[in-house]
This record gives sequence, structure tokens and C-alpha cells, in this order.
Amino acid sequence: MDRFVGQFTARLDSKGRVSIPAPFRAVLARDGFEGLYCYPSLDRPAVDAGGHALLGEIEQLIARFPPYSDEREEFLVALYGTSETLRLDGEGRVVLTEMIKAHAGIGDTVGFVGLGQKFQIWEPNGFRAHLAKATATVREMTKRLGSERGAPGAGARE
Repeated sequence: MDRFVGQFTARLDSKGRVSIPAPFRAVLARDGFEGLYCYPSLDRPAVDAGGHALLGEIEQLIARFPPYSDEREEFLVALYGTSETLRLDGEGRVVLTEMIKAHAGIGDTVGFVGLGQKFQIWEPNGFRAHLAKATATVREMTKRLGSERGAPGAGARE
């Protein structure tokens, strides 16, 4: 599999290191990225992380704006200006920087959440609250989609 999936929780050790989950390390290895590219999530108390696939998505997003445009510059600042590349040690651990820990509110426990092309690093209780809200939102959207499919003419093409 070449996607980040699942949830994992790990503790920081006395040196501030945390083990990246083995399935996530495997995806990074297949991706060919040596390390872990991270930046603060733009709209959540989490950190987005990944490798070449994530960087490719960012490049595609930025390429939609003309060079030197204000919009492009804002994306560059938000996604590259606040980013960090963390190095994995021989045992698959990284040291989370103070910026990462502060943005996500991380204490001594870290949550890793797979999101396909990327994963997020969370404070576990913060993620549980976010998951409950996201699950409720998806349930509501699913009900709406189901009722739209069942409506007369919903499946008809013109």
C-alpha cells in the first residue's frame, strides 16, 4: 500500500523522540523521501506530514497561481515558510520540534492519523474530539446523499 491509513498513538521518550508508525515509515520508504516533511495544518491543531507525494500535491496547488502573484506567495509562505524536514534515526524515530508540539498542543503522547497522501500528527485527545465532529458531519452528508439518490429523477440523465 502506498497510502497513509489508520491511527496510531505513541509516547515521546525522555529525549523528545517518537517512533513513526512502521506502516507510515514503509510508505515513506516506498516514496523515496529521506525524512519527514512537516508543516502546521492551516485549519486544525495538527501537523501535516508526508514525503514526495505530499510535496507533489503542494506543488500542483501552487502551480495553479501565476508566478509572483499574491495568492501564490501566500501559499508559499504558509506551506513552505513554516515547514520543517525531520530526519528519522536508524530506529524510525524523529524529534518533534517545539513549533510542532506547540501548534498541535502535544505533551508526552502523539497521535498519528493517516489521510492518504499525507498523515497528521495530533495531540490524541484533540484528535478524538475532531474525529467525533468529522464522523457526525460525514453521517449527515451520507444521509443527504442517500435521500438525494432516492428522490424521483435523482438518477436520471438529461
